Amino acid sequence: MISVELAIASINQEVKGTSHHEIIPLEKSLDRVIAQNIHTPIAMPPFRQSSMDGYAVYVHNLITYEIIGEIKAGDNHTFELKKGQAVRIFTGAPVPDTANAIVIQEHTHKKDSTLYCENTIAIGDYIRPIGEQIELNNLALSPNTTITSSTIGFLAGLGITTVPVYKKPSVSLIITGNELAQPGEKLNKGQVYDSNSIMLKSALTQLGIDIVTIHHVPDNYEDTRHLIASTIKQSDFTIISGGISVGDYDFVYTALQEINVKELFYKVKQKPGKPLYFGKKEGHFIFALPGNPASALSCFYIYVRNAIFLFENRNTRHLNGTLKKATNSFIKKGNRAQFLKAYTEGNIVEILDSQASSMLNSFAVANALVYLPEEKQQITPEEMITVIPIS
Repeated sequence: MISVELAIASINQEVKGTSHHEIIPLEKSLDRVIAQNIHTPIAMPPFRQSSMDGYAVYVHNLITYEIIGEIKAGDNHTFELKKGQAVRIFTGAPVPDTANAIVIQEHTHKKDSTLYCENTIAIGDYIRPIGEQIELNNLALSPNTTITSSTIGFLAGLGITTVPVYKKPSVSLIITGNELAQPGEKLNKGQVYDSNSIMLKSALTQLGIDIVTIHHVPDNYEDTRHLIASTIKQSDFTIISGGISVGDYDFVYTALQEINVKELFYKVKQKPGKPLYFGKKEGHFIFALPGNPASALSCFYIYVRNAIFLFENRNTRHLNGTLKKATNSFIKKGNRAQFLKAYTEGNIVEILDSQASSMLNSFAVANALVYLPEEKQQITPEEMITVIPIS
């Protein structure tokens, strides 16, 4: 059994970023990771541009100028200004080549076609030069940049319509257990509804992963071994739910050994989720999660999500999290590290009730996990504690 910190370190060491990439439409690229350098096909701005509403002038020694026209944003005509001439201009409009300053309208008044300037004019005032933001063919964005809404806006402003991004991993889910019935079916005595398959698939969807196959297998060794062996080859990640503990009908660990999966760690000194397994075979990664729903989901957010982020070449989320102020107290039993379901808003965090590994009712409203390392036994109100977001 290893510590939480060593388990995360093992994942960080073993999971390397994929080199496979694809070209996708810009509008579908939110939260994807850029895979290649992107150079700008235009300068930005692509013309001399006014940064304010006012007047474009050809500066001379007097305070009066002759107004000879108007240019608004989107106009493609221009004017040849002589010294002492001006044109009315608006923010974003192209500045005439012969204009050498903008006088903002607050510093002017006019009578008929004569402009009166109230302040001294400096050459270049309020003119955005060509390429002020970025020059033609310059590097716009580099690999491993996660695309945000502002990234999309920046690229769209450069006229870019497609982007090279790293491919998302393919994932297979294997759900074990004789006791599982599907929601909507009649629940016989001794059965419980399967929540892990739809829960874990939804957690993967939250990460933008759409390629997910789901398999169910009863508590039978041969069926379990055969399904795991065939499934591993099909996906970048195989996530197994249940059957990884040490009960008489827990066959996953033995099956993984027999099909020669390289064990990277098994069992973590934590609560919930002690019987957690991580291994790999021929470039494919395998996580075996406890069957208890809250345990499975906690392990997903702390370990599986971290591995997927590494695979996608994005920044990972480690245990440093964010420090926030606790609103209530908690006393830990035992000496294992613990992940507590919590709700955070602003700078405060509330530790929720129903922390047992089988209980999802508190997870249903949680938006964070609070991490208590092995050496920490309790939390007191007003204390600053580590909060890991899960939304």
